Amino acid sequence: MNSDFKRTLVTAALPYANGPVHIGHLAGCYLPADIYVRYLRSAGKDVKFVCGSDEHGVPITIRARIEGTTPQAVVDKYHKLMGDAFKDFGISFDIYSRTSSKVHHQTASDFFKKLYDKKVFTEKTTEQYFDESAQLFLADRLIVGTCPRCANPNAYGDQCEKCGTSLSPDELIEPKSTLSGSKPVLKPTKNWFLPLDKLQPKIKAYLDQHSDWRPTVYGQCKSWLDSGDGLQPRAMTRDIDWGVPVPVEGAQGKVLYVWFDAPIGYISATKELLPDSWEDYWKSKESRLIHFIGKDNIVFHCIIFPAMLMEHGDFILPDNVPANEFLNLEGDKISTSRNWAVWLHEYLTDFKDKQDVLRYTLCANAPETRDNDFTWKDFQARNNSELVNIFGNFINRTLVLTHKFYEGKVPEATDYTKEDLIVLQELTAAPDRIAASIEQFRFREAVTEWMNVSRMGNKYLADNAPWNLIKTNAERVKTIMNVALQISCNLAILAEPFLPFTSKKLFGLLNLHEMKWSSAKNASNMATGHAINKDELLFSKVEDSDIQVQLDRLEKIKKENERLAALKEASTETPLKEIKEATSFDDFLKMDIRTATILEAESIPKTNKLLKLKLDTGVDQRTVVSGIALYYKPEEIIGKQVCLLANLAPRKIMGIESQGMILMAENSKGELCFVSPVNNGFQNGSLVK
Repeated sequence: MNSDFKRTLVTAALPYANGPVHIGHLAGCYLPADIYVRYLRSAGKDVKFVCGSDEHGVPITIRARIEGTTPQAVVDKYHKLMGDAFKDFGISFDIYSRTSSKVHHQTASDFFKKLYDKKVFTEKTTEQYFDESAQLFLADRLIVGTCPRCANPNAYGDQCEKCGTSLSPDELIEPKSTLSGSKPVLKPTKNWFLPLDKLQPKIKAYLDQHSDWRPTVYGQCKSWLDSGDGLQPRAMTRDIDWGVPVPVEGAQGKVLYVWFDAPIGYISATKELLPDSWEDYWKSKESRLIHFIGKDNIVFHCIIFPAMLMEHGDFILPDNVPANEFLNLEGDKISTSRNWAVWLHEYLTDFKDKQDVLRYTLCANAPETRDNDFTWKDFQARNNSELVNIFGNFINRTLVLTHKFYEGKVPEATDYTKEDLIVLQELTAAPDRIAASIEQFRFREAVTEWMNVSRMGNKYLADNAPWNLIKTNAERVKTIMNVALQISCNLAILAEPFLPFTSKKLFGLLNLHEMKWSSAKNASNMATGHAINKDELLFSKVEDSDIQVQLDRLEKIKKENERLAALKEASTETPLKEIKEATSFDDFLKMDIRTATILEAESIPKTNKLLKLKLDTGVDQRTVVSGIALYYKPEEIIGKQVCLLANLAPRKIMGIESQGMILMAENSKGELCFVSPVNNGFQNGSLVK
């Protein structure tokens, strides 16, 4: 770490307040940021950690419409949900603020006005996509279409999440509104643009000073600068009514672009935290600014926000932006819209007191240089094989034997062997290795080095077997257990950035106050005669049944997503079918249509369209296979009375004999609904004439 800096300000990307936090968010920026900050604090550095909810933009207003409430109610709900989950998970923000606060509105407004007064912006009227059905100008994220780079049909107006290309809405092929599904029209509107094209030389010079950033970060920025015509002006205002009002004449009904507004949230949060000294962290050359983000936010934190700061003139620029790649879930991309995620607040309910197990798993598998995959089986293995069997086993053995042999008091080390000295040397060297990895943002490497200290301790005890040696060489066992206790103490110190709850618990078991990082460079933190507390397990095993619950939940979500996808595909609008040619009344009389009640319903394996139904016809009970699974869940239709063509010749479908056919109505979109008796509750078996 550069020692020229007196203080460090660490930010984590402001989470958008229209949904809860999931493990992809944690692995992307919040956990690595927290590990980094906890390490700096332990190392005695001056560091502040700021974050807050990003509460403006069109998606918030859409969420409010869906939930039948106000944008403020939406952000209040999710701000609390996210803030509570972060706190319970041990993310140690110095402040968790929000962009709907008065301090933020004033700070963002003043920032824009400063750039406006300096004539940084260019004012121009452009054509912007407008949804005539919704009567709204569309934000970039509310427009989808085909990506011109990879042909993904579901690319957003600002970015294709499949290939990662940043886009503008006018680049999309066949754009449509996500609000109404209709094709938007272009409509003239006036906005204020940040002239990134004119600022490109400044931005390039800034980025050239940071060619040592992660290859993904630096490479993505360079591709923006070097591709096509280079950087283009970007509008910093929007035509919506939820956000920070644009503070200039002629801007009624407009608010600041959410990506102009949001990063200023780092400044306003620092102001709230340190009203009298916030400028020390933002305006002093002795201060260092670090942004932790996911790779989808690179352009905003490495190009647009630095450009804003440079043009303002009073602020320092980011010194590093260690963006992580994406974390997938069970081989599939995490998606909030498809509910394909492990939500933090649900995890904390399902796995009480296992915050550190998830922290460890996400850190050990962090997507630092490429996308990685979270699986519940790996989560179980990390807990059982590493935290329980290596770290937990070593600590438990050490504490149990100390109580058994020495009444819970640290024995005196009398004569070190060569093996002891090697272990102690490794122990005192570990803090610098772990620190170097953390300072270079290699958190996977750092947590591996920490676990290696546990492995060393476990091996040391296993090789020396003090439980056997006590019978023949009690004096030697004193030294062995003293060394084991020194390792235990240093593990507690070094664990704090990664496993803060466990570190605190271990310090309690050792009957010690929490120690700073520098203490771990010593191998004599446990004084002879010091009394430790009663031993207690640090971790418990995660059982197969615990994991199966999570896998079953995901399987249910997967099936529902498949059903919805098939339904969407089948719901393409088509003209209603023409009425068939005339038939005779005698032919109609041959059909025996009866009322019947659905007694049982279940999905048929290997198909997403068919349900197996058991019906009571009043005359008998029979099985019918019906192609309605895209439209109805089995549990929704049990007890429903329907019309049944009862004398249709039986036929086998997917190996099941179907004895009749449920009557359904089909609209122009291909959607199905039951043809039910008008007076539901008619006696089963009633004839339909």
